[in-house]
Amino acid sequence: MVMRILILAAVAIYVVFWVRAMIDIVRRRDLTGGGKAAWLIGLLILPFIGLMIYLMVRPPRPAGQR
Repeated sequence: MVMRILILAAVAIYVVFWVRAMIDIVRRRDLTGGGKAAWLIGLLILPFIGLMIYLMVRPPRPAGQR
């Protein structure tokens, strides 16, 4: 029972991070259309690895985009 709850919590956290990354990619003004498309395709084809890579290499937000 406890293991199922932990797995469900991990999946829920992953889904939240994945959706937030998709929204972040679409809203970023510093990425070109091709860059956005490449990141979105990467997140769709390789969801776990693509999310980890995006979270590690994404540039910080400019001060005006908060």
